Amino acid sequence: MEKNTNTPPFPSPLPRRIVFVVYDGYQPLDLTGPMQVFALANRDSPAPPYVLTTVAARPGRVRASAGPDIFVEEGLEAISAADTILIPGGPGVDAACGDPTLTNAIANARNKVRRICSVCTGAFLLAAAGVLDGRRATTHWGRCDALQAAYPNITVETTPIFVNDGNVWTSAGVTAGIDLALALVESDVGYPVAAAIARKLVVYLRRPGGQAQFSETLLMQESAGDTAFSSLMTKVAASLHKRWGVEELAAEMGQTPQTFQRRFRLAMGCSPYAAVQEVRISRARLMLETTTSGLMLIADRCGFTSEEQMRRLFQRKFGLPPKAFRSHFGRQQDDA
Repeated sequence: MEKNTNTPPFPSPLPRRIVFVVYDGYQPLDLTGPMQVFALANRDSPAPPYVLTTVAARPGRVRASAGPDIFVEEGLEAISAADTILIPGGPGVDAACGDPTLTNAIANARNKVRRICSVCTGAFLLAAAGVLDGRRATTHWGRCDALQAAYPNITVETTPIFVNDGNVWTSAGVTAGIDLALALVESDVGYPVAAAIARKLVVYLRRPGGQAQFSETLLMQESAGDTAFSSLMTKVAASLHKRWGVEELAAEMGQTPQTFQRRFRLAMGCSPYAAVQEVRISRARLMLETTTSGLMLIADRCGFTSEEQMRRLFQRKFGLPPKAFRSHFGRQQDDA
């Protein structure tokens, strides 16, 4: 029998159905950010790996919290065919949590789908449906305390960008939904596809879920308020190659070292040395996560006196030396 050369040797895998659940008052970027990631995976693959579906408890016009409304054709019955459910956050989530039609549909689907995910305050809808009971989860940093207070049987983690517990994924605010979607795509179809998507979206690839929702430098600037110390820390971050001892910092402020140290500690809650080292560690961590630069080069550019000093500080702060930290959180080799 003659072989049919037009037939591929193996059939393409069936596409996974990603179902986005929306409600009045959802946050548009929580929806369109992850949706764009999956859409780019489809566009760049010979056999599109996803089918994207948007559903609502009541099909028809759904109001967004900002921007144009959308028209949704499918109802919650489409959830039964989902591989992955993704729920955006938004100011309308509290009202959505009180809709038993919606929460029951999510509760019934949680053990039938491969993954169920939320972006930002979408975690409240998962919690209302009982999906997060006994699990670790996160949400926007500004609502973490409220989530913990309302649902004490959830272990709310306040700092990660996203958290994966079993088949449940929750993410922090807004752009963290893109990080979550990239992680899902990488899990489904591999690093090269996720890398290509990240480049197109001009985002850091694989910002790890364990990364903090905001940087130590930003936190220090906020704690300083509108004082000159905020500008000083910005200057330090922009020129980490400098020594930045107490004398140099005090000179920038036009103060004696004694006066500077006293005022700095009152404003920042830590010593000048500790603050500068925090900025150095934060920059080194970013370089370890997003570049393939050597450890000696990173130590030099971040202003550490030696690679060994950087290693000791990383071990103390993260419980890992820089090499192990990069192995766990850093980017893999790019396919470019």
